[in-house]
Amino acid sequence: MTARSGAFIATKEHRRFSEFADAVRKHRYIGLCYGPAGVGKTLSARRYAHWDVAEPFLETWGPRQPSDAEVHATLAGSRSAFYTPAVGCSLRVLRDDVACLLVRVDACIDEHLGRDKASGTGLRRGLAELLIVDEAERLSTTGLEHLRDLFDRTSIGVILIGMPGIEKRLSRYPQLYSRVGFAHHYRPLQGDELTFVLTRHWRQLGLALDEADFTDVQAMASIARITGGNFRLLQRLFVQIARILKINELRVITDDVVEAARSTLVIGAT
Repeated sequence: MTARSGAFIATKEHRRFSEFADAVRKHRYIGLCYGPAGVGKTLSARRYAHWDVAEPFLETWGPRQPSDAEVHATLAGSRSAFYTPAVGCSLRVLRDDVACLLVRVDACIDEHLGRDKASGTGLRRGLAELLIVDEAERLSTTGLEHLRDLFDRTSIGVILIGMPGIEKRLSRYPQLYSRVGFAHHYRPLQGDELTFVLTRHWRQLGLALDEADFTDVQAMASIARITGGNFRLLQRLFVQIARILKINELRVITDDVVEAARSTLVIGAT
């Protein structure tokens, strides 16, 4: 996982997502990934598709540069496209957006593979092997039907990412649901993995987490209770913890510091 400006942390859930995506891509099924908001579904999907590298390039499609080869190689390695439909996305917009995205990804992969331009052959299509659609709840029934049709016609693997309950919604559409080959429930951080992530946060603040120190253990317990292992809430909470430590010139994360940080956030019942 990663903060917007932080280093990526390869959690167990991310590895499970990568294995799930590999299976969908290899066997060309439709896959469902669902889990509570903030647990890291989108981050894992973007990481898998190397979208932080590819997205700016694909969105500013224009004159080619020698440095483009790096992006071409990245997309040739992932063979994946990541798409987030807008709220209220119409069928026409969905159809045009996805078609344009896949053409551009195919073009990048084709360029990396070294298409023989002298032969006069056109762009090879179908080089992208996986389409990841985030916020799938935004899709209408006709939008979902379009993705099923795309899946049938191109044999591209498709992953639909959404909140818990999306699998029940899709089960009402037998033609689509019968094509679902894999499902992945993305869960919050727990146990040793949560401790590992907290240790990383302590280090980023220049501190050392000592599980033999009652103050640290108490702070960890409070953070676990407040966030429930939700990755996004952890990131937001530690931004406030860092601010409070700096303002008060403190070098220890105490339970009081955690509670003060929590009071500045809107995170629901704890």
